[in-house]
Amino acid sequence: MSSPAPHVDDSTRDQLAALRADLAAAPYTVEVVAGVLGPSASAALHREQPTAARRILADDDSPVATMVALFTLGGRMNRARIEAAFPAAGVDGLTALGLLADDDTLEQMRGDGDDRILVATCDLRPYGDETSSWWLASDLSEIATGQVLEPDHVLGIGGASTTLARWTPRRTVRTALDLGTGCGVQAVHLAGHVEHIVASDLATRALAFVCFNAALNDLDVEVLAGSMLEPVTGRRFDLIVSNPPFVITPRRPGMPEYEYRDGGAVGDAVVRNLVRDVGAHLEPGGVAQFLGNWEMRDGETFEDVWERWLDGVDLDALVVQREVQDPCEYAELWARDGGAPVGSPEYDAMYSAWLDDFAARGVERVGFGIITLQRPAEPRPTFTDLLDERGSVASAMGPTIDAGLAARAWMARVGDDAVLDSFWQAAPDVTEERHTKPGASDPSVIVIRQGGGFGMSIQADTVLAAFLSVCDGSMTARTALEAIATLVDVPADDAVRGTLPLLKRLVANGFLTRVER
Repeated sequence: MSSPAPHVDDSTRDQLAALRADLAAAPYTVEVVAGVLGPSASAALHREQPTAARRILADDDSPVATMVALFTLGGRMNRARIEAAFPAAGVDGLTALGLLADDDTLEQMRGDGDDRILVATCDLRPYGDETSSWWLASDLSEIATGQVLEPDHVLGIGGASTTLARWTPRRTVRTALDLGTGCGVQAVHLAGHVEHIVASDLATRALAFVCFNAALNDLDVEVLAGSMLEPVTGRRFDLIVSNPPFVITPRRPGMPEYEYRDGGAVGDAVVRNLVRDVGAHLEPGGVAQFLGNWEMRDGETFEDVWERWLDGVDLDALVVQREVQDPCEYAELWARDGGAPVGSPEYDAMYSAWLDDFAARGVERVGFGIITLQRPAEPRPTFTDLLDERGSVASAMGPTIDAGLAARAWMARVGDDAVLDSFWQAAPDVTEERHTKPGASDPSVIVIRQGGGFGMSIQADTVLAAFLSVCDGSMTARTALEAIATLVDVPADDAVRGTLPLLKRLVANGFLTRVER
């Protein structure tokens, strides 16, 4: 059974302020925690291996070491040590906030006074980005509890939530919705560039955590209860972000249904329905960005799935596939996710259930990626761009997504002739590679590479390579391509029209920037 979620109300405002003061004074920050643990133990803890961290913290009685040992590793501590780390809030304040409880594992460990043994009821850790830092509470992980997760487990900071945060455009906007907020990871990011934040979730415990985290970080967040888009019926937003319960889960008795990952639908219907429904909640120019899985059946490609899903959806779409798994890989990932030991009866039963579920629908592969949808700000044709990019990308992809949306929207609005008649300059991170066979005078392969953004590489022909070599903003694309056609002895129209698709791809993905003349 899950511990009660932390809570804050008028009766505990003073204790919350005291907790905030203790965390700031420690100081309990990402950088300081990393310094206490060191790079090796920090990396091991990131891999869910806590032994090295526990060894280091055993010999450190600093406030930060106490906070990590108590609230990240689930350590048992006497009252005196906790009081020393939290002089303002104290044990009584932390208990009033629902962050501590007496240890009931062994009767002889309870003790009295300074020897009283307590345990954390939740995870509480620092989190931040390039400009801001916060503290976020969530449920203790299985490495802290040593137990399989409860169905109503509230997930903390993880790979999916940080991926979504890194890919989200950070436009300054009036309204934003964090759909399926969980403990509020996306909501705290939104506070830096959104005037009014709405956070929604179906899970009661998740709502308690996001309310606590908003109050702890002194953020104003409107919190709503309900499933998916139901709580915001009739409302529109400039930005919608979501790490939805996208995991494809067999609908079979006995399968654990974790609220943070299971939306209760068959197959990939949660994500598919969100794609089709989210447009009604976007303002003109508004963007929806979320993570998702999609099933590829009986020889289907990633493009086949998304062309079907987007049919009739009057939104711009930029979908980036980042990973593909076969049914076995998918079953292994999510059977382990809840903490069931590999080889246990519970694990084996879940593994078999996933394989049966995929086989029943003919699923051959499952894709994962980032979906960005945009309602056009003005009447124009919508665009669809489906990218299968599984390599390394920039650490912060939000600017790349934002620039990519703007470039694609401009091309959709002005048309091909305007693209050809614009002045273009190669971005500073664009490089060229030439591969030549021994003894040959001309290259057999020319590759154009992008240092930032998606880290794309595009194979170029002689005309495109020559165009990029003169792409300094001094002439239009059409003028440059017609001149190159003369030099390589090909018809000018063939050079222009043959290069146009790749030219547009370069513009869309940041290889080229438009020069105003």
